[in-house]
Amino acid sequence: MNPVSEGILPVVGAGLYYRTRGSGPLLLMLESGPGDAEASDGIARFLTDHYTVLTYDRRGLSRSRTDNEPQEPLRLETHGDDAHLLLSALATEPALVVGSSIGALIGLDLVARHPEHVRALVAHEPPLLQILPDAERAEVEEFLGDIEETCAREGAVAAMRKVAVAIGGGSERESDAILPRRDSQRAANMEFSLANDIGAMRRYRMDITALPAATMPIIPAAGVASQDLWQNHSAHYLAELVGARVAEFPGGHNGLLLQPRACAGRLHEVLREVAARCP
Repeated sequence: MNPVSEGILPVVGAGLYYRTRGSGPLLLMLESGPGDAEASDGIARFLTDHYTVLTYDRRGLSRSRTDNEPQEPLRLETHGDDAHLLLSALATEPALVVGSSIGALIGLDLVARHPEHVRALVAHEPPLLQILPDAERAEVEEFLGDIEETCAREGAVAAMRKVAVAIGGGSERESDAILPRRDSQRAANMEFSLANDIGAMRRYRMDITALPAATMPIIPAAGVASQDLWQNHSAHYLAELVGARVAEFPGGHNGLLLQPRACAGRLHEVLREVAARCP
């Protein structure tokens, strides 16, 4: 049984709750949507024999309380800085990083602005709007704006229904998948993420030239069942940008959550390939 270690890292404006488990090279998992440190429990149990898995609550979620009401809209770069500070405090060498959805976007920001912390990045369907063709980007920006307005006008539940319809299914659920708890904290996380992270993602613009110039491997990843989603398209455009092949993963946009055993196996394959190329 791998021991679990946890703590709180003070950062400007917040305290970041984190936990580590397992043994081996450090593997930072950056969650999608309202996912907190427990959101990776399903996939982590299949990885801890090979890696020390680090997860955390993004600021504003669960135990990562913010100090006060923010004066400005939350920026994606703030999440990137938080990940940077977490690795600065806990890592002794560059870490393997795996991100899903907004977590993949945070991983790309980490590569662009704090590359010294990243040994390799697996970016599963990153919502990087600026690499989409103009027409698709405009459509996505309109959709995200509608999600923000729906959340403000009708609440997080109504907004999340629209997100769920847009993401679709695409992943058959494994029988022992660990789904997020349905409680008041999950509801609060959902409300915070929809009210803050959607806007941060929509407004985000990065130095796109930093990605093909990166010295570490960037592995774009996409679900085999989400080919119609713009996030999947983003992974393919990212692959063109960095000159890499897309690593196909089981399931759809939420494959890492709903098919943790299969996705853990695929992730281990991808990371072994990275280790063989970049020991």
